[in-house]
Amino acid sequence: MRILLTGCAGFIGFHFARRLLQRGDEVLGVDNLNDYYDVGLKEARLAKLVSQANFRFLKGDVADRSLMRDAFKEFQPRRVVHLAAQAGVRYSIKNPETYIDSNLVGFGAILEGCRHARVEHLVYASSSSVYGSNLVLPFSVEHNVDHPLSLYAATKKANELMAHTYSHLFALPTTGLRFFTVYGPWGRPDMAVFLFTKAILEGRPIDLFNEGRMMRDFTYVDDIVEGIERVSHRVPRPDPDYDMRRNHPGLSTAPYRIYNIGNSKPVPLMELVSALEEALGKQATKRMVPMQLGDLHSSDADVAEFERDMNFRPQTSLQQGIRAFVEWYRQYYRI
Repeated sequence: MRILLTGCAGFIGFHFARRLLQRGDEVLGVDNLNDYYDVGLKEARLAKLVSQANFRFLKGDVADRSLMRDAFKEFQPRRVVHLAAQAGVRYSIKNPETYIDSNLVGFGAILEGCRHARVEHLVYASSSSVYGSNLVLPFSVEHNVDHPLSLYAATKKANELMAHTYSHLFALPTTGLRFFTVYGPWGRPDMAVFLFTKAILEGRPIDLFNEGRMMRDFTYVDDIVEGIERVSHRVPRPDPDYDMRRNHPGLSTAPYRIYNIGNSKPVPLMELVSALEEALGKQATKRMVPMQLGDLHSSDADVAEFERDMNFRPQTSLQQGIRAFVEWYRQYYRI
């Protein structure tokens, strides 16, 4: 199958690209290789993809409308998996324009490309951040998500609304996936697992926000990749029985779906630290700091609908995933 994949040099994009190539798909990977974090890590991921015959790489920004228009016209993808975005909750407070350009303008360019190329399914990354100030756990796709706490979260909510509009107006099948705290080998250096590992090995203190009183639904990257693959094969159809009075945000009379993908087993932040200490064989020096603007206190994914429709739910335990990450980290950085 011919698939256009954005964010191919990113963490999740890289892992999903390898899955597509392993199963024999023809992939056009798009990435701008920006310097939000270590470009060398992105280039190392990309190097493992470009050596394969059925992979083509296009360096560019999804917000470049003419570039994306030409890419769709030339490649003619059957499906699109859109994982490119400016990530990070805290960074969005300091650099809002970057999120507007990448996550809103860029997503608009992807929607237009899919519309005119008559793509049979667009799968795109949303985020658990959209749940914002919602205090009802576990987070369900049936919950209201109209109170985001960061611009990053707001752009992801906007993506879901934009996708629904295109699904309704142009019968473009779209599926949004709300990822929950993804971690694993080749992970992002701005995420807690990576930051904590680096600091512990270097003998520096780790910052525990909200004085460590936080819960996260850590989800291993292989489980995320399996979920994306299953979702990509399940093209949404209009639901003629959809009851507008029930107002389920994840369903529609249009070919549109929203799912949570999470481990559905939230753990306290201190449990993550303990798992890292065990895998590293070294104790962490802990520094308690206040809650940061834009952060969620807890996250917990209700994956009942995802499990029902995809016949799958994430299974990797935190201890298994952390051991795999630490093994990769030591090997990559030759520690």
